[in-house]
Amino acid sequence: MNRTELVASLADRAQVTRKDADAVLTALAETIGDIVAKGDEKVTIPGFLTFERTHRAARTARNPQTGEPINIPAGYSVKVSAGSKLKDAAKGK
Repeated sequence: MNRTELVASLADRAQVTRKDADAVLTALAETIGDIVAKGDEKVTIPGFLTFERTHRAARTARNPQTGEPINIPAGYSVKVSAGSKLKDAAKGK
């Protein structure tokens, strides 16, 4: 399902216009992005998803072509965890 299909489905289920559904989807994505960027709290949609910023330590890797070590600096990543309702849906329940 792409974004257009998702917006159409949301609009049908919520009985709103596609423009309004697209605006809500955009606002949700921006809000989650802003909170995760701050990194001081996680975003939880109960039973569905949890978004959390995590810190990755600096590490050394190897270049697969030359075998030379490469230093990878510390940084941040995003951890997304599925909630119980989403897991049940994936199982077909």
